[in-house]
Amino acid sequence: MVATLALTTLAACVLVAPAVAQINVEVPVLHLDGVVDPFVADYVEGGIERAQSDGDPAVMIEIDTPGGLDSSMRQITQAILNAQLPVICYVAPQGARAASAGAFVLTSCPIAAMAPGTNVGAATPVGLDGAVGSDKAVNDAAAYIRSLAERYGRDADLAESYVRDATSITAEAALDAGMIDAIAPTPQELLTQLDGQSFELGDGSSVTLDTGMWVFTDEAMGGLVGLIHNLLDPTLAFIFFWLGLALIILELLVPGHVFSGTVGTFLLIVAIASFGVLPVQAIGILLLIAAAVLMVIELNAPGFGVWGFAGLACLVLGGWFLYDRAGGVAVSPLAIAIVAAGVGLFFALVVTKVMRMRHMPPAQGAESVIGREGVAIAGGLHPDGVVRVASEEWRAITSDGRPIAGGTPVRVTKLEGLVLTVDAITGEREPAGIAPTEEGRNT
Repeated sequence: MVATLALTTLAACVLVAPAVAQINVEVPVLHLDGVVDPFVADYVEGGIERAQSDGDPAVMIEIDTPGGLDSSMRQITQAILNAQLPVICYVAPQGARAASAGAFVLTSCPIAAMAPGTNVGAATPVGLDGAVGSDKAVNDAAAYIRSLAERYGRDADLAESYVRDATSITAEAALDAGMIDAIAPTPQELLTQLDGQSFELGDGSSVTLDTGMWVFTDEAMGGLVGLIHNLLDPTLAFIFFWLGLALIILELLVPGHVFSGTVGTFLLIVAIASFGVLPVQAIGILLLIAAAVLMVIELNAPGFGVWGFAGLACLVLGGWFLYDRAGGVAVSPLAIAIVAAGVGLFFALVVTKVMRMRHMPPAQGAESVIGREGVAIAGGLHPDGVVRVASEEWRAITSDGRPIAGGTPVRVTKLEGLVLTVDAITGEREPAGIAPTEEGRNT
């Protein structure tokens, strides 16, 4: 009996052991997509720190970015270099890019990979005028990316050409040059290729990857921070700029629309914040400002004439030259066309009508009735009575105290309180001091 129990227990342990060995190990995946801004930098840095504190075997950063702020890029690269666990940078999905700041991030990773159909490079600093940055900025960036490449024994000359010559290469060229460690169409395929390979980390330690039980878990940027980061988009920034401007103009033209003014201000702030982190060009900003000024000038001569068309031309050109297109950042041509059409209709129809309404006499008050013509209703004025003016009946008196017969056209000369003072326009006045009898009024 004892032997049978021992054999049963041993068999159970043998059966359970493989199940325990098959427990998956989670590896968090961070997303470096869109503009490299302070929000995404804090998110990536925090994700690496959490992975370390949770004891994760590695962390992956999936990259698809046109670039962004130098300060945010350096925050990310420093977090990677000082990480005490393997950081895998993977340019994906197919068609993605690691341009400008993204090229620095990919080069700073101890384990770098790309999906087919992706590219890396074009990291030349660009100033607000759209031209290459100063020699000081270029030399600093070149030295930095060169140091990152040398840290992992990669081609430092090619890395430097990203900055000095705006070189951009394909995934295949990057693999051939030793700038990356693998090309894989999917994250799972990448794990298969990396399994068993050894890498030196940024802190100088070495690690051999055992990826057999690794399972990627998505750790997306969420909440308000994620929303704000997603709003920092080249096309959205352009749209928000003009939509915010239109709402603010509407608030100024028709006071009291607090909602439009508040929303317009918020959108304008978001657009300006986006311009601060995107590779904008001074010529594009100047053209957008010129477009806004021309549209305001058009308000003084509603009807959408030469100033309006000049403003639309500046709007289109401003949208086209707003960003450094060589770096892959641009406003969608469709968005430019839609915004131009919307702004044109807004100023030609809405603003023009509002301006005309502002110059119309008020619907109520003295200015709306003085000088208007009406008629004395049946009974007339002796010298007071009732007249009909502007489809309304008013108490009225004659200006000279003489009676006015019913049905006689009158003109308003004065308004005191709710009593009009009128003069007869045509017709015979009734003799002064003689009030018609009821019988006379009916004959």
